[in-house]
Amino acid sequence: MEETKNRFMSVVYQLYSLKDGKSELEEQTGDDRPFEFITGFSVALDAFEEKVKGLEKGSDFDFELAPAQAFGEYVTEGVHKVSREVFTVNGHFDHDNIFEGAVITLMDNEDHQFMAKVVKIEEDGVTVDTNHPLAGKTLNFKGKVIENREATDEEIQHLIKHMTGGCGGCGGCGGDHEGCNHEGCDHEHHHHDDGCGCGCGHCH
Repeated sequence: MEETKNRFMSVVYQLYSLKDGKSELEEQTGDDRPFEFITGFSVALDAFEEKVKGLEKGSDFDFELAPAQAFGEYVTEGVHKVSREVFTVNGHFDHDNIFEGAVITLMDNEDHQFMAKVVKIEEDGVTVDTNHPLAGKTLNFKGKVIENREATDEEIQHLIKHMTGGCGGCGGCGGDHEGCNHEGCDHEHHHHDDGCGCGCGHCH
């Protein structure tokens, strides 16, 4: 297939995580709601994009991505305890949105947004985990290419307008979550309502 800089792609897949000899279905798309993206904009994981962008329409795929190609290794440094004041609204702790297991969006000192999971709530602070849910796991994608063609200028411009905020596919953050740096988390927060699943396909 002729290589072009930006291609419009539509794929359906099942995503399995592999760890310690176990395979677990993490996410799947369907013909009624495929994952669509344009290459070259880091909407999808780079390694995922490289694997599928050369495939013809109708082609099946089945490949694995090591943690280094996906969401990195799990690092204990990604777990932090931050002040309860970060999650205070009008003088009251935000119990509605901040609870154990909640997936939230935080901001660091440079206004970079990153996802975090609330691990524990205590009187002296809230423990959050900024590791991606699939960090440390090998990913296995099995699926089919529904469409693969050159992206139109209109599609590219539309994507550019929506690049800020929201979720992308297959690691829409590019896998580049700015880690919480303790004191850098004392900015506004908001609950990520849909949680965006594992962030490997598209928002549910």
